[in-house]
Amino acid sequence: MSGSGALYTREVLALATSLSQWPLDPGLPLSGAARSPTCGSAIALSLATDQAGAIAKIGLKAQACAIGQASAAIFAAAAAGRDADNLSAALAGIRSWLKDGGELPDWPGLAMIAAARDYPARHGAITLAWQAALEALSSQQNPR
Repeated sequence: MSGSGALYTREVLALATSLSQWPLDPGLPLSGAARSPTCGSAIALSLATDQAGAIAKIGLKAQACAIGQASAAIFAAAAAGRDADNLSAALAGIRSWLKDGGELPDWPGLAMIAAARDYPARHGAITLAWQAALEALSSQQNPR
């Protein structure tokens, strides 16, 4: 694999631009943020949950590379209906896949950014949306 050409495919760039479908909404009751110390990419997220505590509505703002933006769009597209336990399991699976090279986790769309596993500097950007959503959901469970 040579250069970033294999990483920044048309599909990845299309995913990155599709993030505009989920604009950050400061009116949503929960918010979270995450930043990658490796690359400096950051995600701010707002969401609302249903009565069972599952994500009902989501908005994101990414200051990230195209991989981070694409990953956030992948997250947003499949986040509805998922709760903290599901997100925690997904995040653990993604981290294991990135670090240990195991099976691609069961999250719709992740195969679109599978080439990023070969770029450790992008790993932190990939997990940001899951981290920010878990922070937002934990603020609901443990009000300050």
